Amino acid sequence: MRGTPGRSGDSSDRSRLLVGLAVVASVLLVGGYLAAGGSSYAPAAIADPCEPREWRDPEGVEGLAEQFSLSALDGAACELQVSREELAQALTTEASRQEFAERYGIEDVELEDAVRAGLVRGVDDAEDAGALSPLIAGPLRELAQRVPVDEGIALIEDSGQLFGDTQGFLESLPALLDQASGLIPDEVEGLLP
Repeated sequence: MRGTPGRSGDSSDRSRLLVGLAVVASVLLVGGYLAAGGSSYAPAAIADPCEPREWRDPEGVEGLAEQFSLSALDGAACELQVSREELAQALTTEASRQEFAERYGIEDVELEDAVRAGLVRGVDDAEDAGALSPLIAGPLRELAQRVPVDEGIALIEDSGQLFGDTQGFLESLPALLDQASGLIPDEVEGLLP
């Protein structure tokens, strides 16, 4: 005996219907993918770090610090003629920094100058965006031009202190200046609080 008539036909029809629906869904999915440009995959273009980027309207200190870091990385990458992303990776450790310098034939002094130029660009962009007071931007710009490279990299990585409580930053400024003793011209040092 084969079973009840009509039941195996229903099961067979249902299986065919499900397979047909799966095929239709697959064709629609592939068609939608192709219509959206999926046939020609190209990775997103890496932005030119030398092109100015408009600061977006970030939320809070963390957003401002992120904008500053990206701007400073752009400035340094522009000086070295590399991408911002590549430079960011290179600055993570001393070993990666040395490997990066060897790969591109960059001397230590060139890297130091680029980091300082990046910091100055970050300060300039922050001031232009109204995120940094001109009273603070001027002395920071002077400090950025003379800061030791390790401290400059640390400022790029953790720039939240520049955009936090202004009074707190002004109070910590003398300690920063002590670290960079002798690097700031007397006429600029006289302007600092």
